[in-house]
Amino acid sequence: MNLDEYFRVRVSQLRQMKRIKKSLRQQLALRPSKKVKEILREVKIQQQEFGRIFYEEIIPELEENGIFLINYNDFSLSENNFATSYYSKASSHIHPKVIDVEKGEELFLENNVLYLLVTFKDEENFGIINLPVEHCGRFINLRSADEKNQLTFLDDLIKSQIPEIFPNKKVKGIFEIKLSRDAELYIEDELEGVLAEKIYDSLKQRSQGQPTRLLYDARMPKEDQKRLRKLLGLGKIDMMPGGEYHNFSDFFSFEDPTNNPKLHYEDLPPIKHKVLETASDYFKVISQKDQALHFPYMSFDYVERFLEQAASDKDVKEIKISIYRVADESELTSTLLKVLKNGKKLTVFIEAKARFDEKNNIDWGRKFEDAGATVIYSYPKIKVHSKILLITRKENEELIDYAYIGTGNFNSKTSKIYCDHAIFTAHKKITRELSRVFNVLEGELIIPRAKRLLVSPFSTRKNFSDMINREIENIQLGKKAKITAKMNSLEDQEIIEQLYKASNAGVEIRLLVRGFTCLIPGIKGMSENIYITSIVDRYLEHGRIYLFENDGNEEIYFGSADWMTRNLDRRIEVITPIYDEDIKQEFKEILQIQFRDNVKARIQDSSESNQYVEKPPGEKEFRSQYEIYHYLKEKHEA
Repeated sequence: MNLDEYFRVRVSQLRQMKRIKKSLRQQLALRPSKKVKEILREVKIQQQEFGRIFYEEIIPELEENGIFLINYNDFSLSENNFATSYYSKASSHIHPKVIDVEKGEELFLENNVLYLLVTFKDEENFGIINLPVEHCGRFINLRSADEKNQLTFLDDLIKSQIPEIFPNKKVKGIFEIKLSRDAELYIEDELEGVLAEKIYDSLKQRSQGQPTRLLYDARMPKEDQKRLRKLLGLGKIDMMPGGEYHNFSDFFSFEDPTNNPKLHYEDLPPIKHKVLETASDYFKVISQKDQALHFPYMSFDYVERFLEQAASDKDVKEIKISIYRVADESELTSTLLKVLKNGKKLTVFIEAKARFDEKNNIDWGRKFEDAGATVIYSYPKIKVHSKILLITRKENEELIDYAYIGTGNFNSKTSKIYCDHAIFTAHKKITRELSRVFNVLEGELIIPRAKRLLVSPFSTRKNFSDMINREIENIQLGKKAKITAKMNSLEDQEIIEQLYKASNAGVEIRLLVRGFTCLIPGIKGMSENIYITSIVDRYLEHGRIYLFENDGNEEIYFGSADWMTRNLDRRIEVITPIYDEDIKQEFKEILQIQFRDNVKARIQDSSESNQYVEKPPGEKEFRSQYEIYHYLKEKHEA
């Protein structure tokens, strides 16, 4: 899934560079073709290793646990009969076709759709069959007469029927293929007209965009590869050999026919928040004290309940929310519609440029507009990535603001698998500045004046720079200095150079970077005081937390921005300080737990070997995501 997106977005950008005149490319030292070849070489190595793991480790382990994934060549008579019956029922979704190459018939492959390419003996024509995964699923239980739990790929079930699909042909080979197309929406003159409408109208480009990769079964003979490449109008650089099966992300839907508890994660029921779980009035408890949430350890229901109370509360006058990715249909979207039904003012900022969610976001924007909301879509050249909510309530003839600031999307589905943090607050200095951020989104302000919030692209870079420099000054003065941070990716060159400078000054820097980092740690004379680990586990680490020692007067921030140039300069992001001492301690302890991980933590170092952190002799295994769960459970349910 990530590799598909990489080719559809990043590799397609390199291909667009090839359109620049060669003389200009040379002046700019742009060598897109060379870079694409380097990428293809590395991806090929990764694909081969992935295939080895699948066949030599995963398949045998499944069989050891009584689960058998059967190839169509190994179907029994009863399984073949089942396949024939299944195909007959599913045939309305399957559209086999013979491409008459000799007559110049063209072959069009939809973006990221799986196909079977069939070659025939003694002829140049191809057979093409779509795999209707969206209708049939990817894995079919063969329901065999014996007691074995036997499943097969939809691919194999259809392969078993090919002699009947092409009855007058002599089949030579069957190979799976998939074409990825350029996913960028090339919208000219963004400042003219309604950007959201232009995006919506241009979405069809994705299904017809320039090919960026043809993934094909590496067993396909070279002469067939060449004929297919010519038929699709591709270059050699567009061809990527792969395994017999593609789209392994479909294994998310792979069933366990044995219902063996040993093959499943330990059940971790959502932790009941010690205050919000029993609170009948969220406004009252939030006005008394900030409240923090940690997903997926706690339920997203608390956010939905807060909105539900606001929708029904006669004293609530206005709600403003910024949504980056809208869930298809959810409690949250239903509640926002209820807000309007109850006669309250609702302003929704929807990011129409959230890649691959553009259509769904704009569709929901239109629903909100039709119901009476003020809907604002995107801005040219910049994305709104902040996850913020502001509720205005009349109390004792005064308008009081309540805020929600988080690191993750307003999405109940992703909240079950993404590790994110959020805070409810009525802190007047925070809510006042957050109100100014919404004024920027509404076009009433150009720059939000903020002393406490870090707001990209206005003040985040400068504030982080100042805080790093402060740690450098403190260490030079013999004061306490340390930088601790957790993020998804670290790429911004200016921040990296400052961290090198801090390291050379003697500042201890401890980072947790889940994705990639362009900083090279542990190099003497450059970054010897920087240590980085990454955690990839049951849940996707998605939170951003920044902690500065500040000579013992610690400052801790969290929010939606990584230390990436796009988050600092090209997106509207909100990073908030934590003022509540209990919550500050909670965030600190969560960070400390993650730094102790010796099961799923990998060391990011100059060798890029991704070695796991070694468990010291005699020390117990410490898996941070489970330890955080038990820590929060003990703290909130004691």
